[in-house]
Amino acid sequence: MKKVVVISTSLRPGSNSHALAEQFARGAEAAGHQVELVSLRGKDIKFCVGCLSCQQTGTCIFKDDVPAIMESVLNADVVCWATPIYYYEMSGQMKTLIDRMNAMYPKDYRFRDIYLLTTAFENEPHVPARAESGLQGWIDCFGKSSLKGHLFCGGVGAPNEISGNAKLQEAFEMGKNI
Repeated sequence: MKKVVVISTSLRPGSNSHALAEQFARGAEAAGHQVELVSLRGKDIKFCVGCLSCQQTGTCIFKDDVPAIMESVLNADVVCWATPIYYYEMSGQMKTLIDRMNAMYPKDYRFRDIYLLTTAFENEPHVPARAESGLQGWIDCFGKSSLKGHLFCGGVGAPNEISGNAKLQEAFEMGKNI
């Protein structure tokens, strides 16, 4: 049994990327894994100010919802990020959280397998490339981990537009096969 943390970064009700995150989580649960689905919706996440205090203390100067999320990530075997694509890049909330997780850098971590779920209005194959590249920058800082899978669902812009889409089943299967 693996500990799996799924981080849904969309703040929109009816989020298409959140629907993928839920299916990935259900698949992982169906396979017998312990799953925590973290939604950034309603979370207090301040911007990193680059003071680097966390590099000396292992703790950020800000007291918000990030430390609890970071603790879940540090203790997970598998981390799955779900994000809508805005302007051909990950959501701002995802980037802000990644920046704030700088305090993890000097710490020991369990995660090895990273997954990415992305959605966008545009449906061309190149659309999620920058989001994947941005996440790869974070992964590269944790040398024992790697991107194991990326599922992109294009052509879904309106809330809940992903309903009935075959990519939901693919997300379930991806979670089930981690």
